[in-house]
Amino acid sequence: MTSLAHPRLSGPARNPAAPQDVLVRLAAHPAGRHGLSLRGGQLADAVVEALLTHDGADVAMKLREDWISPKTRRRIAEHPDPAIRDVRADFVRLMVDRQEAVGIAALEEAYGRPRTELVDARDPRLRAVVAVAVAVAVAVARAWHDRPMTVQAALLGDPDPQVRAAATVRRQPGVLPQWTARCLADPAVRANVARYVLLTSDQFAELMRTEDERIRQAVAGNPHLSAEMVAPLLDVDDPNARVAVAQSRHVDAETRDRLYALVEAEREAGSIAAQVALDWSSTEPSWLRAAPLEERLIYPDCRRPVFRRVLASCRDLPEEAWRWLDDDPDLGVRRTAARRPDTPPEVLERLVRAHGDVFHIRPPLVEHPNFPRHALRSFATQPDPHVRYVALRDPEPPVAVLHQLAAAPEPFLHRGVARHPQVTDALLTQLLADPTPDVADSAAVNSVLSRTRMYGILSEGDV
Repeated sequence: MTSLAHPRLSGPARNPAAPQDVLVRLAAHPAGRHGLSLRGGQLADAVVEALLTHDGADVAMKLREDWISPKTRRRIAEHPDPAIRDVRADFVRLMVDRQEAVGIAALEEAYGRPRTELVDARDPRLRAVVAVAVAVAVAVARAWHDRPMTVQAALLGDPDPQVRAAATVRRQPGVLPQWTARCLADPAVRANVARYVLLTSDQFAELMRTEDERIRQAVAGNPHLSAEMVAPLLDVDDPNARVAVAQSRHVDAETRDRLYALVEAEREAGSIAAQVALDWSSTEPSWLRAAPLEERLIYPDCRRPVFRRVLASCRDLPEEAWRWLDDDPDLGVRRTAARRPDTPPEVLERLVRAHGDVFHIRPPLVEHPNFPRHALRSFATQPDPHVRYVALRDPEPPVAVLHQLAAAPEPFLHRGVARHPQVTDALLTQLLADPTPDVADSAAVNSVLSRTRMYGILSEGDV
């Protein structure tokens, strides 16, 4: 995040090439401290000491364990000022009291106990945060998402309903078969587990007798329902349930279209719930990926794009199906199909040249092994600025292309040039003065920024 008031001071604090003396000086300015708080990697002891000197308690609260050396960690733990010594642990405990999600590593640090012991902590609020930590901290999720089933069983049997609910939010690590009946009878977790456990006919019937809308929605989206279970769901009038049922493998095309038509009519009548169900639902017919190829090949001309998108995510389709999907009227289907390993270069180039790329989905199409990267610089002349932006994926664009994009009216193109590793010193100087804070910030973050220019920025900011 850019410091809007002082982007040129926030940026160098995150610049990977910034020398230690620059970072120490930046610690004396609020914008510099803001940038340092977003800097990746471990901070030198001298930089941490400068931060503590200028904004002790606030900085100590933000310092993550991976930012500081063991020496500095001991220094903070033994600091004579309790406002610095205890602030981070106090903050984590406050988040636990408020039942906010906290990373598992922060909990271990604050309470001085390993995660396996935290599961058995006396405070039920603490145990609840442990259970959901896997859902909020990506790094922790990778380490603890597959927590042992012995730990999961302890959470499922916890006396506090908040803990049991937190333990069942995600499908993994799941619910052991011997726990299914108990979880389905537990009001705290019933709606969670009804989405993914294998149900018996009696369990399904019991769930269907409930008047709880959440339960019916959960059951409707369960991928393990039999044809007999799907049949009574066809008359449920909840739009989310209707869309989920319409995606079942046990629903024929005519019934599917009828269900979708009902929800579309509700959306046209102004129903927000129907709009969410149609446009924002994360449900998909995931069963299609495991279906026999013969069955999957029924769906290239399915009227519902979500089916075609799931089909396009398969990797074993015949060439005729790929030709169909590459020309699909839905852009999402075409982009999904283009991610297969053997997409022809001309298909990739045509797609990106027409619509640009989506860089928040990794990897982008321009990094596909078959993408004709020699053609990237030609994108700079396209009329759509979002397509022109793709030219910046060229690792060595002509200087003229960078100047052309830096002169465009769109600030996001300026920012792309400011980030490019081949940007010239003259262009960086121009972009550091850009009126859009994000552009100036990006120029200051670029590792090609010279030390001389960094020192100049500090002097100009009286730092």
